[in-house]
Amino acid sequence: MARIAGIDLPKNKRGEIGLTYIFGIGRSTAQYILEKANISLDKKVNEWNDDEQAAIRNIITNEFKVEGQLRSEVQMNIKRLLDIACYRGLRHRKGLPLRGQRTRTNSRTRKGKRKTVAGKKKAPKK
Repeated sequence: MARIAGIDLPKNKRGEIGLTYIFGIGRSTAQYILEKANISLDKKVNEWNDDEQAAIRNIITNEFKVEGQLRSEVQMNIKRLLDIACYRGLRHRKGLPLRGQRTRTNSRTRKGKRKTVAGKKKAPKK
């Protein structure tokens, strides 16, 4: 089993897909890493030898921020927005969407489960 950046990569997946299990590495970055290490994109993770794993590990540590380092940087960026109280920071604080999405409907992911508010009663006719 290949362990890179503190993550156990799935053995039976192609290398290109397996690398995406690391936070901060997507498909295009995974392709770049494998091309730079001269490893076939179709080669499965369990077929990598120790030299290939070492090459991948070196490329990732030297060129990319991944996992804990990247997560802490993202959290620091959010904290900075909160501290300067800009629009995006206020939206983070309120738990609402930041990028101009509508909130009258949708945005349940950010707002959480619905909190029902009782409707206004109609006045009886005389």
